[in-house]
Amino acid sequence: MKPPFQSIPGANANVCRPSAAFTLVEIMIAMALFGMLMAGVLSAHLFGMRLYRITETKLSATASARNALNQVRDEIRSGKMLLVGTGDASSFTTIPDNSNHVGNALQIYGTANTNSFVRFFLDSSDGRLKRLASGSSDVRVVASYITNQVAFLAEDFRGNVLTNNQNNRVIHLTLDFYQWEFPLATAGPGAMYDYFSLHTRLTRRSIE
Repeated sequence: MKPPFQSIPGANANVCRPSAAFTLVEIMIAMALFGMLMAGVLSAHLFGMRLYRITETKLSATASARNALNQVRDEIRSGKMLLVGTGDASSFTTIPDNSNHVGNALQIYGTANTNSFVRFFLDSSDGRLKRLASGSSDVRVVASYITNQVAFLAEDFRGNVLTNNQNNRVIHLTLDFYQWEFPLATAGPGAMYDYFSLHTRLTRRSIE
């Protein structure tokens, strides 16, 4: 027979008390706060990725436009005669007088020899700006994903469209193109695109 338990005078009453722990309510509050913190971190990460993609698209579009502009600009500045018309890889037709000199093609003669030329033309079949040099069958792509049909206008210094072959003409280049918003995505129905427009005016370096 065990003697009844008797407390010892002066003994610490907390010696046999179990250690305190988190209650269910405290655990639920801690989990809720942790979930909110993780949601905030994830949202910030996704926003950063979205901003990076937007920036990447714009930088890619800017680089493409700059490359196209540089090629056309160098040819125009060194040219002697600039003719706006309609053409493709096999032919070129100059816009006649008394008509607005606008078209999808630009033919540049570096000298008075009309058998030597460089032709830029906008191919509507595949939406590409292309370059062809005389004496060569190699057609080079200058810019892709172009949506407009008229790329070249001949203007005077005031910006008025010319109706004749005025010597000191200014070539107005317009390129409306699209760029994939997410470069790694597949193009097709439902794909995301950003649209850009490039306008610039160029003329020959030597004015006669």
